[in-house]
Amino acid sequence: KGNDTGGIIAFSLAQQADARQLAVDHCASYGKVAKFLAVQAQEGGYISFACRSVPYGAAERPLVTLY
Repeated sequence: KGNDTGGIIAFSLAQQADARQLAVDHCASYGKVAKFLAVQAQEGGYISFACRSVPYGAAERPLVTLY
């Protein structure tokens, strides 16, 4: 779950899918890049991330991967 400022990924989902790619794709949909903040590596825990503006000097939007 998340919005244009960031979000969280359930730790149980992160064990089944690539959490980094989920966060990158989520933030890229808002034209931003992902920055990971914290991990609770336990059942019921989560991975939190922030969506940050593209750094100065970047000429293009973040890449979006195709499956």
